[in-house]
Amino acid sequence: MSERRVGIIGTGFMGEVHTAAWRAIGSAPSAVLARSATLRPAYLGLEVDIYDDLQEFLAAVDIVDICAPTHLHAEFALAVAAAGKPAICEKPLSLSVDEGLEVIRAFEGAGVHLHVGHILRYSPEYTAARQAVEAGRIGEPAVLRLSRLSFAPERGQASWFQDDSKSGGIAFDLMIHDLDYARWIAGEVVSVFAKSAQKSRGHTIAILKHAGGAITHIESSWSGPAPEFRTSFEIAGEHGILGFSSGETTPLTLRLHEERNDSSTGLGNMSLAANPFELELQNFLEVVDGTAQPAITPRDALAAVQLAAAVRQSARTGQPVRIESIGKGE
Repeated sequence: MSERRVGIIGTGFMGEVHTAAWRAIGSAPSAVLARSATLRPAYLGLEVDIYDDLQEFLAAVDIVDICAPTHLHAEFALAVAAAGKPAICEKPLSLSVDEGLEVIRAFEGAGVHLHVGHILRYSPEYTAARQAVEAGRIGEPAVLRLSRLSFAPERGQASWFQDDSKSGGIAFDLMIHDLDYARWIAGEVVSVFAKSAQKSRGHTIAILKHAGGAITHIESSWSGPAPEFRTSFEIAGEHGILGFSSGETTPLTLRLHEERNDSSTGLGNMSLAANPFELELQNFLEVVDGTAQPAITPRDALAAVQLAAAVRQSARTGQPVRIESIGKGE
């Protein structure tokens, strides 16, 4: 694995996270595509070539990791597919179903693997719950409650992240994790109803109806003070409930907004468990080698895009959105 030339597109926050994970599994990047010759601290000590020309970069690598801003994912993915290179792309796959479908077809036509980084499929608590559901421990899932409560990423007014047409807003950046997970646990979704709090830093609630009859309630928020990042889930079935909460159990807590100078994004505490980014990259390489099956297919990632778009539409119109099938398989 370590002999394969890994190239990263984008050297921002997620580029750093992925670079650290690549280093940890012994496949440190050998090339980056960046707008600036000045790299962030995660790249210190690496022998890495910096490119500003996409085609020269693609010619210098065997595998591509796309960590560019969200609105550029599809554009870069299409270029990678045209070059015949396998790729891992940070979520979301795209900002629209049509755009995502174009990317998937490009990779299918090129005959190379595309992986989209929906990290909950590698997060220990979430995968353990999935295994318990698959084993029938609680019976058929009936009601799911998922929450992801974070601080608002500080990107500055000129940042692409502040533009919902480029970032997709909270539905595509934060809630999409739980949208994918809900579908992974309870199956296909047939309708979405969502509401967003107007007087908040970002707070959306969505209700999903699944084809099998299950109901999912998802709460996503950017209203917390930094560095807060809390996640929880409950999965209820006929025989019992599976539950997890990352927060501490205390009678009363007071958390106030304070001045902050960093531009970080919440990832949750990974110190006590296997790093899901490392597990994800290992799975990606094994799939490329033909020794493992992917934990997520491109069509799964496309379904998550469809659900995130439905959340935005429902929150804007105040009406439920019916989800039409976009097919299965890779």
